[in-house]
Amino acid sequence: MRERDSLIRNIDWITILVYLGLVIFGWINIYAAEFNEEHRSIFDFSQRYGKQLVWIVAAVVIASLVFLVDVKFFSLFAYVLYGIILLSLMLVLVLGKEIHGARSWFEIGSFHFQPSEFAKIVTALALAKYMSTYQFRIDRFKSIVVIGLIFITPALLIALQPDLGSAIVFFSFIFIVYREGFSGIVFFIGILFIGLSFLSLIVDQLYILAGLIIVSWIVFWFIHRKPKQVFISGLIPALATASLFALNYFTSIDISYYFILAGGMLVSVPFYLGYAIRRKVKYVFVITGFLIVAMLFTFSVDYVFHKVLEEHQQHRVNILLGIESDPLGLGYNVNQSKIAIGSGGFSGKGFLNGTQTKFDFVPEQSTDFIFCTVGEEWGFVGTFLVVMMFLFLFLRLIWMAERQRSAFSRIYGYGVIAVLFTHFVINIGMTIGLTPVIGIPLPFFSYGGSSLWAFTLLLFIFIRLDASRKELLG
Repeated sequence: MRERDSLIRNIDWITILVYLGLVIFGWINIYAAEFNEEHRSIFDFSQRYGKQLVWIVAAVVIASLVFLVDVKFFSLFAYVLYGIILLSLMLVLVLGKEIHGARSWFEIGSFHFQPSEFAKIVTALALAKYMSTYQFRIDRFKSIVVIGLIFITPALLIALQPDLGSAIVFFSFIFIVYREGFSGIVFFIGILFIGLSFLSLIVDQLYILAGLIIVSWIVFWFIHRKPKQVFISGLIPALATASLFALNYFTSIDISYYFILAGGMLVSVPFYLGYAIRRKVKYVFVITGFLIVAMLFTFSVDYVFHKVLEEHQQHRVNILLGIESDPLGLGYNVNQSKIAIGSGGFSGKGFLNGTQTKFDFVPEQSTDFIFCTVGEEWGFVGTFLVVMMFLFLFLRLIWMAERQRSAFSRIYGYGVIAVLFTHFVINIGMTIGLTPVIGIPLPFFSYGGSSLWAFTLLLFIFIRLDASRKELLG
């Protein structure tokens, strides 16, 4: 009895209230998005808003059951659950039902189950388990490899479905590694590569490569400021590139300028490094390594974009970047969503009075584009309220994570924050045209049973861990 009273007393009820507020407001907006004059009752279970109510009740039951589980279960069985979910992700590729072009769902009668949603939970648990072990050290190469395998493996299986939107979310777990002491420089380099990936889609590869070479040479000059070394560092690749250019010009070989420049750099690397070793020039290996990796990365981005992504996904990215314009085709969803949000003004058109919403101008408005319903009917006031509720939730979760005595609980808490924040940013970004349309829901808000239950489990496992933060998890 004392244990139960202590547990109830330590539950973070503020977080639960924010969760309930988001869920209920989401349900109200699903009702607005799916409103049907012939089915006016919000409790009509033949409509999406009625079904969502059933899933909300089930989610509350699931959340309550989490508190009945021994807190040590999540740590002891993290790897077992991870193995089960990997197996389910493999099976769904063979036995799953294809919906909207992705084989992501198990179908049991009228019930559909999407394992990728629950994979985020067990991946966060597995990472927390591994990173909280006694012998774990963040500065070991082996540790980084294992961490990468833990979150990349389910991401690759989900990408094969194909569901690239859900797969991208798994890379948010990198933030956990940074929080646990991984070098901030490496994290900064990761941000640079993200920027480089966007540049690779906008700017010609030849100019990017030339820019990388010039930047590397300038960095080298700032570090050493020795004219002879700086001159030779530029002369070696220049001679190699000139030789390849002459070979291409005087023979029948037809090589693009990009490959001539890239080839010149690669050919000059052994001579460059040999000179650096003899002269004991510092940081050459680091600068050269970064340049080579950046070159290969630029090429891989172009390859993935044109060879791996589906044609409609390529168009969506191009529309986002302003390369293409298709307001009546692939850009229709985003265009109508922005119209809906903009038309709401400061206070909105009023509940059930949204014209874009009422006449179904925005596809998937109760799922991926639920935020534009808020914008149209509740205006800036409503969207501001939703954003503030999410931001308060994230800050609250950070505060909760930092007060944990157990490394397992802290790391899992940051996993929860990473997943929820990524969904929040990408989903709202989709509705206002800042991120590509990759089909991921707004946590606790969008229509759908699997996503609601998964987000509820994800959050309430952490609330359960927090309520027992004084216990030793082992």
